[in-house]
Amino acid sequence: MDARKGTFDNDVPIAWCPGCGNFSILKALKQALVDMGLKPNEIILVSGIGQAAKLPHYLRCNFFAGLHGRSLPIATAIRIAHSDVPVIVIGGDGDTYGEGGNHFIHALRRNMNMTLITHNNQVFGLTKGQASPTTERGFVTRVQTHGVFLTPFNPITLALALEVPYVARGYAGNVEHLQWLIKEGISSKGFALVDVFQPCVSYDHVHTFEWYKERIYDLNESGHDTRDQTAAIEKSREWGEKIPIGIFYQNPEKLSYEAQSTVLKDGPALVKRRPDPSRVEKVIDSFL
Repeated sequence: MDARKGTFDNDVPIAWCPGCGNFSILKALKQALVDMGLKPNEIILVSGIGQAAKLPHYLRCNFFAGLHGRSLPIATAIRIAHSDVPVIVIGGDGDTYGEGGNHFIHALRRNMNMTLITHNNQVFGLTKGQASPTTERGFVTRVQTHGVFLTPFNPITLALALEVPYVARGYAGNVEHLQWLIKEGISSKGFALVDVFQPCVSYDHVHTFEWYKERIYDLNESGHDTRDQTAAIEKSREWGEKIPIGIFYQNPEKLSYEAQSTVLKDGPALVKRRPDPSRVEKVIDSFL
């Protein structure tokens, strides 16, 4: 037995519904971190509010639990200070794309070196199942009793339009594949988006594990060129009988925020430097 497998375990009772897809995402992340040889003190997790955002509570590691939709600004500040430590952001589709939608857009634009793992179940799971930004048209909830009529938000398409250097989609029903996607995202330079289909067993009885199993296919086994942005955008719009998962786009040549910042690209992380107010001013000026 590999003793490393329990490295990130803790004894906090897990408060998710039995059968929730979040369990699989937690398992995939733990194994990805172990496979990469990382230790609990060598990573920082950041989350907001929601069922997905509880995930860092169930890991033995450094983490910051913030406000609803505000995980990315906190992660940005942490990343500026700790430019040599992997930062992983965890959130749900409501937390990340709804309350945090504006922060999400600008995090993509800045291309800071961090990994965002979004648990995308098309509902607000913590607040009893109302529609989220990614909810499919026609879906009926306790609030949207006549069905959702708005166009669902597509985070993959938006990330591709902004040329994010690593854009991927996973599925909670395939832990091994998701584990690989997470490792690739953490290892990449710049912003990495890993959007994960996570069936909600309590409030969505349409998009079940079986429903996804019948429709998803692996992009990377179908000859998709991950360097072709146009093809990736076209694939990101597939929905219905065939739904792609895998790596949509990779652009390792795109420079991250840190690699372009005159303050951050040279010298040690800010937390290891002697206080210098002029450096802080330079960081703020370049950030705007």
